[in-house]
Amino acid sequence: MSITVPGPARIPTRGTTRVPREYVHKVAGSEVLLTAWRPNGSDVYGVGARWPHQHSFYGPSHGLHDPLLLAESVRQAIPLLCHTAFDVPLGHRQAWSHFAYTLNPAAMIAAKAPSPVGMRISCTEVVRRGSRLASMNMQVDLMRHGIQLGTARTSFSNQPPAIYQRLRKQYADVALAEARAIPLAPPMNPQQVGRERFEDVVLSPTDSPNLMQLRVDLTHPVLFDHPLDHVPGMLLLEATRQAAHAFAHPRPVMVVAMDVVFSRYAELDAPCWIHVDPLPSDSAGRVRVLISALQNGTCIYSSVATLDHHLPTL
Repeated sequence: MSITVPGPARIPTRGTTRVPREYVHKVAGSEVLLTAWRPNGSDVYGVGARWPHQHSFYGPSHGLHDPLLLAESVRQAIPLLCHTAFDVPLGHRQAWSHFAYTLNPAAMIAAKAPSPVGMRISCTEVVRRGSRLASMNMQVDLMRHGIQLGTARTSFSNQPPAIYQRLRKQYADVALAEARAIPLAPPMNPQQVGRERFEDVVLSPTDSPNLMQLRVDLTHPVLFDHPLDHVPGMLLLEATRQAAHAFAHPRPVMVVAMDVVFSRYAELDAPCWIHVDPLPSDSAGRVRVLISALQNGTCIYSSVATLDHHLPTL
């Protein structure tokens, strides 16, 4: 894997405290990964994270950290910088339109203690409506123990409460959305999707091996840390990861890259179908799959996932 190492940047990585939980849109303080932030230049920021050596959901597998720890670290950095560096009031929501990551498996070996991770985040294409942040892109370079961990790119919009209400209409009512949620579908075998516990499985089997139903457990303590009126983006990323593992099963793999486009909100009141289609291998010979989600006959997101079965030797 070839990953360009960024130039020197002042990235805070040694913090042991956590940033305020409301700045990363979490209720449980134990779910906060970020520890510090500071400006490194014009629209460039250093953000520190602390990855737990054990986690109830994003725990290590085969001695390697879960790739979605990287995704969750970037997700938390979005509201953190919006609320601190860009003066976005609490109560505003950030909605993903695109997210991609590429990681270095050799840097994912899990330690026996919490690991500091540094992120250098460049904010580009910053759009404002008057004084209000409307949207932006982020380019993220991640380091761990002096080693390039990976990169991420994301695009998102910022939505004040009035705009969110106008966009979501009746779906903005959390209580109504929860009341209309479809029954929880039965889970796939956890080992088939790279999980250990049935309660962490977000896919339900069908008669076709490459078609699964999204399984949305509103009581999941991590994915639904607080009530939501729609399926959260991190659950869709987890569905992508699990679908990729199901495609590769029984061979152990790591999802070393994802490139996801979010087109619509995933609602709670209708089945969401996850399709897996093989793609040509990448230039390194790694397996790639196209994973897409359809709800009410419309594609709500699509993702290209890259799988590596050459796991680092511990």
